[in-house]
Amino acid sequence: MSNEEKNRIVGGTLYLVATPIGNLADLSARAQKTLAEVSFIAAEDTRNTAKLLAAFDISQPLVSYHDHNRRERGPQIVARLLEGESCALVTDAGTPAISDPGEDLVRLCAEAGVPVTSVPGCCAGITALALSGLPTARFCFEGFLPREKKEKAARLEALATETRTMILHEAPHRLRDTLQELHRLLGPTRDIALCRELTKRNEEILRTTLEGAIAHYSENEPRGEYVLILAGGPDAPKASESSPLLSLSPTEHVAYYEKQGLARMDAIKKAAKERGMQKNELYRLLHQEK
Repeated sequence: MSNEEKNRIVGGTLYLVATPIGNLADLSARAQKTLAEVSFIAAEDTRNTAKLLAAFDISQPLVSYHDHNRRERGPQIVARLLEGESCALVTDAGTPAISDPGEDLVRLCAEAGVPVTSVPGCCAGITALALSGLPTARFCFEGFLPREKKEKAARLEALATETRTMILHEAPHRLRDTLQELHRLLGPTRDIALCRELTKRNEEILRTTLEGAIAHYSENEPRGEYVLILAGGPDAPKASESSPLLSLSPTEHVAYYEKQGLARMDAIKKAAKERGMQKNELYRLLHQEK
């Protein structure tokens, strides 16, 4: 099959088209062809997408598809696909369906037997990971943290023992609070890369520690959307008698993590998990040793 045949737009198909995250030159030739030839384009924000299309002299019909109308608009798009139309799904920037309501549309298409294919390109999380200087062999994508304070704290708490490199998105007005919470849970010396304005003229990658990041943004106002690349923690020791940490007394075990920069209650929680016991149980043992 020739490349021309492979790139031919097929009716009844949903195309996930990645768009630039800053630099318009990153829109691939295949993406341009797809956007110009599909029956219609479903966009997170039709105003932003209209500007992108105008830059490439593309004028296909647009429909909005975003978090607030996805339950109504998703079935409408699937119905048009089942009638033989083709659709390109785009987000404001990057790859649709990643930390994006497009995942619901892909699910609806799968349930209805509608073919879905990808026109790959930019993804802010992967771009930032590659630039971070932190381990890339194993990582997890967390995307945007919950806005509600209690839910956000629970999500970050769950990441306290994560050993893989973590990818998070954060808005500028929430960055300082998030850094403070991460500092409390993970200690001051955990490595982090803060990436902003990716692929743009003012691209900035700050490679530092949580303590260094807090100091930097106490003097500098956060600007633009951030991708945070956070180093994972050390692997938990195996629960065996040969484990050096488990040979310590409860007090020594907790002190070990306090010396690494963890707050006392976080050190107790981590030591309790490694010792296979409840946090409250370890807390009582510490008082008994005193």
